[in-house]
Amino acid sequence: MKAVYDKAHWQRHPKTELDGGQLVTPYESPERAEYVKSSVTESGIAQWLDPKDFGLAAITRTHDAAYIDFLTTCWQQWQDTGKAGEAIPAVWPGRRMQQVVPTDIDGQLGYYSFAAESSISDGTWEAAYASCQVALTAAEQVGHGEHAFGLCRPPGHHAAFDYFGGYCFINNAAVCAQYLLDQGDQKIAILDVDFHHGNGTQDIFYRRADVHFFSLHGDPLLVFPHFSGYENEIGAGPGEGANHNWVYGPGTTFAQWQVGLNEALQLIQAGGFDRLIISLGVDTFEHDPISFFKLTTDDYLSVGAAIASVQLPTLFLLEGGYAVEAIGVNVAKVLIGFEQQP
Repeated sequence: MKAVYDKAHWQRHPKTELDGGQLVTPYESPERAEYVKSSVTESGIAQWLDPKDFGLAAITRTHDAAYIDFLTTCWQQWQDTGKAGEAIPAVWPGRRMQQVVPTDIDGQLGYYSFAAESSISDGTWEAAYASCQVALTAAEQVGHGEHAFGLCRPPGHHAAFDYFGGYCFINNAAVCAQYLLDQGDQKIAILDVDFHHGNGTQDIFYRRADVHFFSLHGDPLLVFPHFSGYENEIGAGPGEGANHNWVYGPGTTFAQWQVGLNEALQLIQAGGFDRLIISLGVDTFEHDPISFFKLTTDDYLSVGAAIASVQLPTLFLLEGGYAVEAIGVNVAKVLIGFEQQP
């Protein structure tokens, strides 16, 4: 399997995250990617590639250009105000308020976000851009019929057409789906196995029929992102029937979660898709600090094998997983299980 990594992810090293009413050390840390790199390398299944630079054009095919411009200038604007800390949104346009883009940086942060946990600091844009180039380089391999893994940090699946949150700034899976369509594919499946609903991916493709979204996740009544991911969200307009959500509660075991996985894979296998993109979060792990599922390390071998059974060129992109010392081995187990499936 081809795999892509870029040390540029270290440029995003924020010091603050709003959690439980306190500013804490962020769960989404640079060490996550290094543990994954080490474990995947030790497994011997990956041939590592350096990323190419596909430029901004591939990103603005999927994201609002004004939003991307905000990301490129946010930190400088924040510094220019003389503020001492990292940039954290503090105000949002609520129901029945004007949906305008303020000139003030505090207003822009609220307009272009949906949550307050993800601070923006020096290097955030550079790391997010590099993460997307990692994803696109891996997607290029999948476009040639290979399987590939993009070691993306920061992750992407919470980033929507024009807002960030949930540690995500550019939606790597969505950008790659559009890239593959632009290369000639007709129909793409995205399967999100992260503990949290991929609200951004759903947002981008909700009214489209050429990309189908499948997500298994914790009940949004109980967990982030709260306002997206319900089972009655099935798509709209041309995309009606192309959006699928499976919702699970506290203590969900692999056997329970696997029912939805198998249903999703059956739909994908029967759906006439050209490629499969996996938003690979392993925060479904039993010891993850911000989830309530009970998957074990060995279960991830079965996850990989099940995905392989669909027999489509498959792109794996790293999303969540915050039991930092376990993230590497859990990701490697998925890839090993996938590669070992006949």
